[in-house]
Amino acid sequence: MKTRLRVLRAEKEWSQAELAAYVGVARGTINAIETGKYDPSLPLAFKIARAFGRNVEEVFLYPEEQDQALPPQARVLFPARATK
Repeated sequence: MKTRLRVLRAEKEWSQAELAAYVGVARGTINAIETGKYDPSLPLAFKIARAFGRNVEEVFLYPEEQDQALPPQARVLFPARATK
């Protein structure tokens, strides 16, 4: 999963260690999320987004093509949002 985490940290001039302490994880966890080696749990994603005053979708970018990996019946139940 792609993120805007590094950019948002730079805007606030926060180190990985400072963000990690704020959300209650190890610095290595923030590094792993930034480098795409680890996807955060939903509660952690919310904590991180709230640390920046953002919505989860503004921090974590979920590519729509991954929706295509859903089985056909799931796509019927959960159709992709219409784009503007």
